Amino acid sequence: MRAWVVGDPRPADDQPLDAVDLPVPEPGPGEVRISVLACGVCRTDLHVAEGDLAPQRDQVVPGHEIVGEVDRLGPGTSRFSIGERIGIAWLRSTCGTCRACRHGAENLCHAPRFTGWTDHGGYAEHAVVPEAFAYRLPDGIDDEHAAPLLCSGIIGYRALLRSGFQPGDRLGIWGFGASAHLTAQVALAMGAQLHVVTRSQAGRDLALDLGAAWAGDAGERPPTLLDAAISFAPAGHVIADGLGCLARGGALAIAGIHVSGRLELDYHSHLFYERDLRSVTANTRADGEAFLAIAERLDLSVTTTPYHFDQAPDAIADLAHGRFTGAAVLTMDGRH
Repeated sequence: MRAWVVGDPRPADDQPLDAVDLPVPEPGPGEVRISVLACGVCRTDLHVAEGDLAPQRDQVVPGHEIVGEVDRLGPGTSRFSIGERIGIAWLRSTCGTCRACRHGAENLCHAPRFTGWTDHGGYAEHAVVPEAFAYRLPDGIDDEHAAPLLCSGIIGYRALLRSGFQPGDRLGIWGFGASAHLTAQVALAMGAQLHVVTRSQAGRDLALDLGAAWAGDAGERPPTLLDAAISFAPAGHVIADGLGCLARGGALAIAGIHVSGRLELDYHSHLFYERDLRSVTANTRADGEAFLAIAERLDLSVTTTPYHFDQAPDAIADLAHGRFTGAAVLTMDGRH
């Protein structure tokens, strides 16, 4: 099968993805195989390709926002049928026995596996996944627009929960890409007064179109203190900016898996008055199921830029430079 792998991690402009031909994978016990229809291009893929995340497997196939049709069932599977459309996300498996797993926090498992990092992902014609970690997808959302829901959407939703946001709160979002524009819609549906800070003019325009009360350029401060905030921008100084805009008792959640630069905080300016800084680590399957139900109910508007499968290196480079609004999605054989 055709696939893209991360050979030698290096900057996106130096084309870290190599086109290869791999054997079609066979699903093992409890696994299903899909024929890939679309795969979102997530910032985590960029971190894997550029080496910000230490390689966990040589020549790994990236991609963890995968939509496909089941075309082969492994031994002992019963959840899905041949031809059914399902999604594969970042969290691929957990041990099920550590303290975190036993207490409902499987995203903090001590022995997890991840699609497109520890195991091959969706920049390929086929992918396999344990059936217990796959998702049924809303029928009314096509392949291209369903793909970003599987990480950008789910992780953004968990970040919203981690921020302590309550209906009607003043919410700040730093960075307005694939994940943020989905999270914003969920918050707005809950009555948020939304304030967005992003260096992208297109991102600011999209935020205002979706219903944000205010949108400013990088370095600008929202016109009011915030009850909750999320940083989708992977830079330490942005996190400090967000903390400095919180009201007493507010919290900021960091949605990314990697942060560049130093995070320098002043206790009184950033944390005093019980302001909190919270990280987000992967997601539970319950998060995923809850978010996909919300996405269907709200009929979320998913802004995408499609790239043919052969253009995967271009999509990674364009993501690195912020050349599109919303989410990039690889599509197979022109299917959108």
